[in-house]
Amino acid sequence: MSIQIVQPRNEVEIHLPDGRVLSGPRGATVGEFLAAIEHDSQLVAAIVNDELRELTYPIEIESEVQPVTITGPDGARIYRRSLTFLLEMAFADLFPNAKLFVDHSVASGGYYCQVTGRSPLSESELEALKIHMQELVESDQPFERKEVPLQEAVEYFRSRGYDDKAYLLKYRKKDYLTLYRLGDRMDYHHGYMVPSTGYLRVFDLVPTDGGFTLRYPRRHAPDVLLPMPEYPKLLAAFRQYGGWLTRLGIDNVGSLNDAIEGGRADEIVLVSEAFHEQNLSTIARQIAERIDRRHLILIAGPSSSGKTTFSRRLTVQLLALGISPFPLELDNYFLDRDKTPLGEDGKPDFESIEALNLPLLSEHLPRLIRGEEVQLPHYNFKTGKSEAGHVIQLKHGQPIILEGIHGLDPRLIPEDLSGETFRIYVSCLTQLNLDRHNRVSTTDTRLLRRIVRDARERGYTAAQTISRWESVRSGEKRHIFLFQENADVIFNSALAYEMAVLKPYAEPLLRQVPHGTPEYIEAKRLLAFLEWFLPLDIDLVPDNSLLREFLGGSILKDFTVWKNK
Repeated sequence: MSIQIVQPRNEVEIHLPDGRVLSGPRGATVGEFLAAIEHDSQLVAAIVNDELRELTYPIEIESEVQPVTITGPDGARIYRRSLTFLLEMAFADLFPNAKLFVDHSVASGGYYCQVTGRSPLSESELEALKIHMQELVESDQPFERKEVPLQEAVEYFRSRGYDDKAYLLKYRKKDYLTLYRLGDRMDYHHGYMVPSTGYLRVFDLVPTDGGFTLRYPRRHAPDVLLPMPEYPKLLAAFRQYGGWLTRLGIDNVGSLNDAIEGGRADEIVLVSEAFHEQNLSTIARQIAERIDRRHLILIAGPSSSGKTTFSRRLTVQLLALGISPFPLELDNYFLDRDKTPLGEDGKPDFESIEALNLPLLSEHLPRLIRGEEVQLPHYNFKTGKSEAGHVIQLKHGQPIILEGIHGLDPRLIPEDLSGETFRIYVSCLTQLNLDRHNRVSTTDTRLLRRIVRDARERGYTAAQTISRWESVRSGEKRHIFLFQENADVIFNSALAYEMAVLKPYAEPLLRQVPHGTPEYIEAKRLLAFLEWFLPLDIDLVPDNSLLREFLGGSILKDFTVWKNK
């Protein structure tokens, strides 16, 4: 064997997951390499040697490369982030004296946006903005990436009147910031971007109740925009949360950090919790006012929304009004495992509504409401069999609380009971944004909640929780989000301060995710996101807080009104 030092070859190879190998000039970008092959959908980035990279990343050594398209979670985020940047730049061109705020996501694919400093955009102005964005797309202008010293970035934002961005950078530990330029304007966006405007061909701007929605394609339909339904109840919840933040004097992460640093942490926690309690009290009074005709309280929401604590705190509020609800566990109505429908992976799909014994539930609910004696089922998760459960007889007027992911699905209960139900949708709907253009995903909030809870209660690693998250999200899209507007009321379980409390618990768990695993990229992204928050002491969190469901120490953990005698 002869080993010798040689000069690097001018050519370098990249190895694709399907076994194909591409050879090209050393230093060519990964985007130039991947342009040589066809892709099922829009290519927006690549994973190079287990690290997520932009398409402008140069290939200097032999590498393992996995294309990232808009159909994957990372690709979808990059597309949406880049589209937001495009909107921001186009808006600044046409309306330089106004402020654009990118607020909340819309289930059908979009961000609800608002304008301040002037009246809302007219339909003709919104059309002009859309046309300008399309012109920028057609001209395929590059997004230029530039690392600048932190103080230089702060001075740039202050010169542009972006005080929220300057506040955010006040607590940044790194001494530089990555900015992106389009034309003569720059901004920071939390994460990677596409190389140029020409990648962003699928979008729309739609007038929406005093603002507008920036429409983008969903992952499963990357080339089209799905129909956008009306969502007045969600918008009302968004505006309520905005009002809360105004009263707190906090409208972004920078101002939250200022409040923590300025000794206002206890005030922020207590007032945030008071808003939750106020909302719970209002919902309980609405139920009490209709108790003579609404005997069934249905509660639904996605994973890690805090439904369990919400249900128990609502029960406490109802007890204070002289109403003692009975908690009926939907899980006990599972069919025997051998009768459970199978999912696309060939495994039992417990998230399908067909996994429930709907005829038995339809028989029991009217009888319970009439005050008849009913023997409930009990599902044995070890054996996968339905067994005989407790015999129950409710008092006259005693409502039933039924919590589960299918609570708002019309197929869950008999049609003749629909007039006797009070439906509640619980979800972490909004979150404090980094700044006016960098929104915080409520999906990330729920994932971080779940990572902390899974580690404490189930001994799961962060990698294990992250690996299951895509499946969880898929089930939510099929079974929950479609029915949000069916709710009588919506409870926003977000708390303005929660990221600051979750940070010291989530960070050590995320750092343990091994490099080279599929979950590492997600863990790295979440760690970078948490860097923006100052930590907050868990001792400030009340023991009945919804957040305690994830942090531990909840006084409501074992609380129940009904006990078998």
